[in-house]
Amino acid sequence: MNSFNTHDDTSKIIEKYSKSNVEIHTFNQSQYPRLCADDFVPLPCKGKTDKDGWYPPGHGDVFPSLMNSGKLDALISQGKEYVFAANSDNLGAIVDLKILNHLIQNKNEYCMEVTPKTLADVKGGTLISYEGKVQLLEIAQVPDEHVNEFKSIEKFKIFNTNNLWVNLKAIKRLVEADALKMEIIPNPKEVDGIKVLQLETAAGAAIRFFDHAIGCNVHRSRFLPVKATSDLLLVQSDLYTLADGFVTRNEARKNPANPTIELGPEFKKVGNFLSRFKSIPSIIELDSLKVTGDVWFGANITLKGKVTIAAKSGEKLEIPDGAVLENKEINGPGDL
Repeated sequence: MNSFNTHDDTSKIIEKYSKSNVEIHTFNQSQYPRLCADDFVPLPCKGKTDKDGWYPPGHGDVFPSLMNSGKLDALISQGKEYVFAANSDNLGAIVDLKILNHLIQNKNEYCMEVTPKTLADVKGGTLISYEGKVQLLEIAQVPDEHVNEFKSIEKFKIFNTNNLWVNLKAIKRLVEADALKMEIIPNPKEVDGIKVLQLETAAGAAIRFFDHAIGCNVHRSRFLPVKATSDLLLVQSDLYTLADGFVTRNEARKNPANPTIELGPEFKKVGNFLSRFKSIPSIIELDSLKVTGDVWFGANITLKGKVTIAAKSGEKLEIPDGAVLENKEINGPGDL
């Protein structure tokens, strides 16, 4: 599912698969007008008629958009029964036939994959039982005085990976009946100095409308999002390998948790990030890495334990080829 913002870029990427045996179907989700925060008038009504006046209303829109695009009826007519939906940045989201078989055998119309929460996931939505239904609780729905309670990994031990399995005929039934009344999540933004509101919905919030809906506790390996260059460093390193479309974690790493990686603003854009590494360092034995300032990495570098690299303001710091840094704090060439 694309939005009007991503459609053209996606179309270019999937062109290279045009001669493969893989069928790739795309469709656009809805676009809604942004609302001016002060008077709730749609922004396009005030003359903002270009792209900035509009927004895609969250991934909860996947269900009506599947229907409106004609893709839902097409899939049902082909005999398809379930759709597996996941965030495109989650490299761990692959089809697991064991989950699918369970859903078919137990007539579950909806399944949300959840995984144990760590301190890195405290803002993630969780499943609760409310009014006799399984429901998704998002941090945006929690009153300020209860936010710390929501973030507790002792009280709320799982979070939503947004890997969702949904029965196609159930989607059709609920969309046609206009029964998917998911909670509205207000998302405040600013466009050209104007404060606006985007009213969005989350696909996970639909869980309470489906029959025999369940959560399925899965291994952490099924949640591997790449949202920042720090995540990209993890998956491009020797910690992971890609084979036949599967991203597999290196068994040589004994620590079940991944290293924590914090890169400064110099690494924020992908182009800048890639230019600062001759090759991605080996991080099999790394616990944490923090990089700030104008830092450049040579080839065949190995990072182990806790490593902090901070270039002084106005100075360029180059980590030489073949360097092995273990439990080191580097503030200049003299520390190498």
